[in-house]
Amino acid sequence: MSTTPTDTDPVPTEHSSHDAKAMSVKDAAELLGKALAQVQRVIVGQEHLVEQLMVGLLAKGHVLLEGVPGTAKTLAVRSFATVVGGNFARIQFTPDLVPSDIVGTRIYSMAKETFDVELGPVFVNFVLADEVNRAPAKVQAAMLEVMAEGQVSIGGTTYPMAKPFIVIATENPVESEGVYPLPEAQRDRFLLKVDVPYPKGNEEFEILRRMSIKAPVPDPVLDPKKTLQLQDMASNIFVHNLVAEYIVRLVMATRNPVDFGMPDLDKVISIGASSRATLGLTSASRALALIHGRDYVLPSDVQAVAQDVMAHRVTLSFDAIADNIPASQVIDRILAMVPAPTPVWNANQPRG
Repeated sequence: MSTTPTDTDPVPTEHSSHDAKAMSVKDAAELLGKALAQVQRVIVGQEHLVEQLMVGLLAKGHVLLEGVPGTAKTLAVRSFATVVGGNFARIQFTPDLVPSDIVGTRIYSMAKETFDVELGPVFVNFVLADEVNRAPAKVQAAMLEVMAEGQVSIGGTTYPMAKPFIVIATENPVESEGVYPLPEAQRDRFLLKVDVPYPKGNEEFEILRRMSIKAPVPDPVLDPKKTLQLQDMASNIFVHNLVAEYIVRLVMATRNPVDFGMPDLDKVISIGASSRATLGLTSASRALALIHGRDYVLPSDVQAVAQDVMAHRVTLSFDAIADNIPASQVIDRILAMVPAPTPVWNANQPRG
């Protein structure tokens, strides 16, 4: 398939840097495969989780992991940060946390009779926000600026975050003591929300075998410079207009399901997905295409990331929540009802 537009224009992208041109898509896919394999040395199963962490990194987005305790969420993030390289910080969120605990504060120096700025633990490449839903509203607001703007304001001065920068947050869905549900605005800031299930029987046996003696340690594969290069490559993956229109139709179906032949969802969905879902589907699809060694996006890439990009951005009605209808079921219905463009693999087809 041609990777350059002919009779249609591609979705606008940033211009590739000279560094990005130095690595081919095939080389990038091999490098990313090695990185994922190193994480899989430590994490048994959870292939979807590990792949989505890489998608979030390449797409310059943040990731929210939700699952019961003991499903290797923290271990997966630690292993991922080791493999990718760069600085790493883990912040345990608690109800008594204050914003200065994470972003930093000004400290008065008696010797110099001035205020010195002490930067917080978020000034790293990877931030693991453990149990992020335990933090109170002020801390959530501080995290919102960090995630959305990539900067922190302390004493009237703005401090930019390191590059690459990604927040990977975990939350426990089963507890209710000392838990503050994430505001919709903050959930929308996460590019992906990945549900982490229990391991299967054979995976549980492998966990016992692998972890009961001496836990394996992953080897570093990437570094911040290579990661920025890969992010630049991912942002320039070609998106055909037909695929872009498919992305728009998926998002519009969450807002006006009646127009797409799903009148039953009109009373299920209270608020549809935002425009961040449209941009998120595009960037995540590009990242997944690069991981799979392609320099163009297929409709199957969009379908593969749709659940994790869209489900947490759809607000269900009270009746749907009372009937225990999960958002994932709504997204599955939309994927089944909205037709995807069909690629035509024919090099000799005449151009119109």
